[in-house]
Amino acid sequence: MDSLDLLLGGFAQALTPMNLLWVFIGAFLGTAVGVLPGLGSAMAVALLLPVTFSLDPVGAFIMFAGVYFGGLFGDSTMGILMNTPGGSTAIATTFEGHRMAKDGRAPQALATSAIGAFIGGIIATTLVVFFAPRLAELAVLFGPGEYFALAIFAFVATASVVSDSVTKGLSALVIGLTLAVIGIDGISGAARFTLGVPELFDGVSIIVITVGILALGEVFHVASRIHRDPVLTSIAISARPYLSKAEFREALPAWLRGTAFGVPFGVIPVGGAEVPTFMAYGTERTLDRKRRTPKFGSGAIRGVAAPEAAGNATSGTAMGALLALGLPTSATAAIMLAAFQQYGLQPGPLLFERSPDLVWALLASLFVGLVMLLILNLPFAPIWAKLILVPKPYLYAGISVFCALGVYATSAAVSDLLLVFGIGFVGFLLRRYGFPLAPVMIGVVLGPLAETSLRNALASSGGDATVLISSGISITLYGILALVMVYGITRKIRARQMQDV
Repeated sequence: MDSLDLLLGGFAQALTPMNLLWVFIGAFLGTAVGVLPGLGSAMAVALLLPVTFSLDPVGAFIMFAGVYFGGLFGDSTMGILMNTPGGSTAIATTFEGHRMAKDGRAPQALATSAIGAFIGGIIATTLVVFFAPRLAELAVLFGPGEYFALAIFAFVATASVVSDSVTKGLSALVIGLTLAVIGIDGISGAARFTLGVPELFDGVSIIVITVGILALGEVFHVASRIHRDPVLTSIAISARPYLSKAEFREALPAWLRGTAFGVPFGVIPVGGAEVPTFMAYGTERTLDRKRRTPKFGSGAIRGVAAPEAAGNATSGTAMGALLALGLPTSATAAIMLAAFQQYGLQPGPLLFERSPDLVWALLASLFVGLVMLLILNLPFAPIWAKLILVPKPYLYAGISVFCALGVYATSAAVSDLLLVFGIGFVGFLLRRYGFPLAPVMIGVVLGPLAETSLRNALASSGGDATVLISSGISITLYGILALVMVYGITRKIRARQMQDV
């Protein structure tokens, strides 16, 4: 009951008129910044950090609660509408969400995203309030061997599930891994794939790759087909900013499964919500293939519901890990850590004792921010959806400008602008020849984690490779992966036999 009483005290602070105004402003600004390609939720928090300098700590962090979740929703909005996600956490949502938008169901896709974000965030934040210490123990169970097994599982499962061609899926994965290892090796100090260019010694930023592959790649692809594809000015966009009973029933299991993926990943430092969103998407796609009428590839609502719930569930428990352990498990959480330090506060176990009013007001404001986000965005879904009716030359020219601004804002380097256009051309070629984009991004995101985990595991064991399969978690992940591969091979063999008959 102590946690419940403290939470109610937090709500008493968070629900004052002024603090409600800060939550609203935070949610609105976070969404507005999050929709811009290359900026995303982490950049939304970073850009709005100076805005809070004149506020008291409680008001500042209540505003950040709105920015935190508002930026995540903004990431998905442009991904669904324009196939140009604001950040890497919205990549998995984009695949089916954009197909729904092209089919005239953009409001339903945005509503699915908003409700999924609400469900995943509410469940995760509730768990944080009552079970934060126990959730934090999960991070201790993962060592280098477990991280490597997790990365391999994500690599192979994503490459084989999201593409009809395993060869193309694995080829796309190799492209992503190649981009991930560019730069100076942190252990040996050797330069890899830099071609002697000093600007590449620090590697290629994930923002540059995400904007290039997903945003500019889409711009180039649309430009190449501007006179071939039909103009969407006559598309019938539903004005219904809510889901029908049938759509809600279809999405509900995916929301819950996505939340189940996202909750534990919030306390595991694997870099953010990319892993659980891809795993949730891959699971839904696998389950969809068992249905009589598979819907993935034509705008499946579950392909939006699961990744969105997973991403926000991860963000919810990531806040718990930050508060309880002082452990930032994502880029956005790392910026939030800087915000705490700005006010002379150090997240960790002692924070709950030294500043209980601030902590519980912040946790309460997470609930308020999620409700505010739902109220703010559901009615506006049909208005957002009309963006796809803007003439393509104007729309994609604007997206290109924001891509350049977003990339330049992160590094102030002209070399990154050249890189993003080069990588954008690679993204165009991948689309042109039917290569899936998900394996590229999962390779970029998890490539460094896999390499570092492998080398640390072998170094700690004196080169004994059995350390990679020495725990129950590793064995379980490899076992599930083997079953997935056997199922995939069996399914393809049966499909060929049916064609022969």
